[in-house]
Amino acid sequence: MKHKIHSDSGCCSCTHDDSVDHHENHNHSHGENHNHDHSEGFNLKNEVFPLAVILSLYAPGVIFENQLHNTLYSLGEYLLFIPAYLLSGWSVLKTAGRNILRGRVFDETFLMTIATLGALFIHKLPEAVGVMLFYKIGELFQDIAVSRSRNSIRALLEVRPDYANIQTEGELKKVSPETVNIGNIIVVKPGEKIPLDGEIIEGNSQVDTSALTGESVPRTVRIGEIVLAGMLNKMGVLSIKVTKLFDESSIAKILDLVQNARSKKAETEKFITKFARYYTPVVVIASLAVALLPPLFLTGASSSEWVYRALILLVISCPCGLVISIPLGYFGGIGGAAKHGILVKGSTFLDTLTAVKTVVFDKTGTLTKGVFKVAKIVPINGLTEKDLLELAAKVETHSNHPIAQSIRNAYGKKIDASKVRDYEEIAGYGIRANVENKIVIAGSDRLLHKEKIAHGNCQVDGTVIHLAVDNVYAGYIVIADELKSDARQAITALKRMGVEKTVMLTGDNQAIASYVSQQLDIDSYVAELLPEEKVSAIEKLLSDTKKHGKIAFVGDGINDAPVIARADVGIAMGGLGSDAAIETADIVIMTDAPAKVAQAIQIARKTHQIVWQNIGFAIAIKAAFIGLGIFGVATMWEAVFADVGVAILAIFNATRIMK
Repeated sequence: MKHKIHSDSGCCSCTHDDSVDHHENHNHSHGENHNHDHSEGFNLKNEVFPLAVILSLYAPGVIFENQLHNTLYSLGEYLLFIPAYLLSGWSVLKTAGRNILRGRVFDETFLMTIATLGALFIHKLPEAVGVMLFYKIGELFQDIAVSRSRNSIRALLEVRPDYANIQTEGELKKVSPETVNIGNIIVVKPGEKIPLDGEIIEGNSQVDTSALTGESVPRTVRIGEIVLAGMLNKMGVLSIKVTKLFDESSIAKILDLVQNARSKKAETEKFITKFARYYTPVVVIASLAVALLPPLFLTGASSSEWVYRALILLVISCPCGLVISIPLGYFGGIGGAAKHGILVKGSTFLDTLTAVKTVVFDKTGTLTKGVFKVAKIVPINGLTEKDLLELAAKVETHSNHPIAQSIRNAYGKKIDASKVRDYEEIAGYGIRANVENKIVIAGSDRLLHKEKIAHGNCQVDGTVIHLAVDNVYAGYIVIADELKSDARQAITALKRMGVEKTVMLTGDNQAIASYVSQQLDIDSYVAELLPEEKVSAIEKLLSDTKKHGKIAFVGDGINDAPVIARADVGIAMGGLGSDAAIETADIVIMTDAPAKVAQAIQIARKTHQIVWQNIGFAIAIKAAFIGLGIFGVATMWEAVFADVGVAILAIFNATRIMK
């Protein structure tokens, strides 16, 4: 199959251009007749037709083998089997010849070439063609499996913009995003994707960022704000000055991340690569010994019989099942994760996830929505909840603070801004304004003390806005950061699957941290942390749990970048729009759902299980058939099963990860 195992010395190289590792954007080394361009998509029809031609030659040859063999000089047999052999095996023969010229002899193409040419030499034509034909069928199944995995990733990344409207000399020209330069002005109409990162220089709108961040609420954007490629413009026309080339945009980085994810190989893959490097030359030497030694030392031993056994041994010993199914298993794991909105940067991180015993969460934006919401209204001095909320909404009319927006949203009615005068922000305390000829203040408990306004309880849990009217305390409103709908489910699922400890790190105060921790049943938390203190906290956890599994940190991928980098495996929640998430996180969860963390661990464990099933299965079958081949029990047909059959079964097993 198509894989590549490079030795530094160049002595062993299964050089099939690494279709599992880099199946995108380059051709297989099997030659022109096996030339898939997976950047354009896998075309099954193009692969089935050559197989149909080969089978139309091969099937009659097998059915009428005796009659064809009895023709003059067995000419009928050669006329059917030799074209079938060349059509099915040309790519293998060509690759083997090219590798020999480059000094890379010991690979699977060499084993198959020697075995099948030897079979032709001793007039085992059906067997020779069968080896090449079933190898080609194995390649087809591998291509289908890889294509399915790639399609899952592509479906996830449909946010890629197709075109850009560039403004030139008073007219708009539709061009490819790759051709737009920094500083060019592009125009994005309602309903179009923003094609490149840039700064808005004209127009206001709302943009749908769900494809990037998983956030369903449209975001309002104005002149001077930065927008990212992949966002969907919902309302107004935007003129945008391009600040990054397409290749440097967040979307392009994610596409590159996916295409190169296989470069970060798991330890299991590295072991198999090293194993195959020494395994193949040993097989060749052993086959030579089987062919040459018995006729010399055993009475009545037939040279042709032992040469045939040696050829069988060569075919059985091809490392296809191992070298193909293991990378394909991990690739299937990455593709399966992508299918569920989880981008994994490399198979090594799948292996690390299987050993995770402690999961550490950031709070805001990870377990909570990062969206403030009115949780409680406590009026005093004769006011009703409705009165207090209306008063707070009016005094906060001119504020852009998220807390002010949450109060206005809770009020839900249109506010006459003309009735709010003398608006003043008191830095670090709150605001003051004249609302319908009354002096209203809104802010923290410290503001009440500063203004010497008598009030009751100073210790109220959560984020609290106190209000006073004409220096008389009116009550308070509690603002809460809403928990994500699946946050509790995420913690429960992790504990159910054997994660021993869940921890929350937050910059919020103790009261809020304690409340969230209790609501979600998190084992422990550390509150009031600065970003740099989060790193110290994760360091302490790493030292405490060093002998008890790995630590995963889950954050928003922006402020938490240092902690994500320090953990054994860093997971960014909905951080696709930030460079910090793309460059720092090992795994990016695109749907912004904390429950996906447990799903990622589950996929990793399933991948690990299937990879080791394939290793055990391939080694056991090959060992058994090598013994049968040496003692003359196995024929070339059994050898084909032990080689290509095992590889195909392993491929089918690997594709289970996608489900």
